[in-house]
Amino acid sequence: MAAVIASPVSAQEVVDVELVLAADGSGSIDDDELRLQRQGYAEAILSPEVQAAIAGGIHGRVAIAYVEWGGPTSQHTIVDWTIVEDTASANQFADALVRAPRAAYGYNSISAAIDYSVNKIETNAIESLRRVIDVSGDGPNIGGRSVTAARDDAVNRGIVINALLIDRPGGLSLAMPSAQLRVHYERDVTGGPGAFVMVADDTTRFADAVRRKMVLEIAERTESPRRAPL
Repeated sequence: MAAVIASPVSAQEVVDVELVLAADGSGSIDDDELRLQRQGYAEAILSPEVQAAIAGGIHGRVAIAYVEWGGPTSQHTIVDWTIVEDTASANQFADALVRAPRAAYGYNSISAAIDYSVNKIETNAIESLRRVIDVSGDGPNIGGRSVTAARDDAVNRGIVINALLIDRPGGLSLAMPSAQLRVHYERDVTGGPGAFVMVADDTTRFADAVRRKMVLEIAERTESPRRAPL
């Protein structure tokens, strides 16, 4: 599995949030779209809003890992656990993210992405107040085990799963009507206290949606209804 380590995490690190960014790298995402997604996450991490959310925590630092997923056997750590606590560490993470080669293949096993992300959280050397998996995707769960089973296992371990639904022409939303896909993410993918779904569509810049979502996750602000407004 491809991995780029932006900043080694030493034992006994304590942070406010452990956050796995589990991004869609499946066959429905072409190279240009993959690049735009990564640049969107890099831009969001460097934004003043996200930096302020990090600084406002009890410890003023978060641990972030970036994963891309495809089919049931294709989950890949693109940037491994990195302590982000200032502009320099955020820049280090962002630079590693946009430079890493593509790795994922196949179609949409959200359940395998959740299981892989849970394992990353459970096996690291980090202590935190909250543990979050941030799933982004443009289609339903297709391969692997039941996504609700994977979600429930994660929630039972005290992990919150939020989602960013990428609603765009040509995505795997063709396999499921857009409104039904949103229900699928709300009902079957997300879980845990305050969990929500945010939608990025043709009216919203992807980076703006990611920034908004990361602020909510890092600052532990919840919004109602579960489909958070942009």
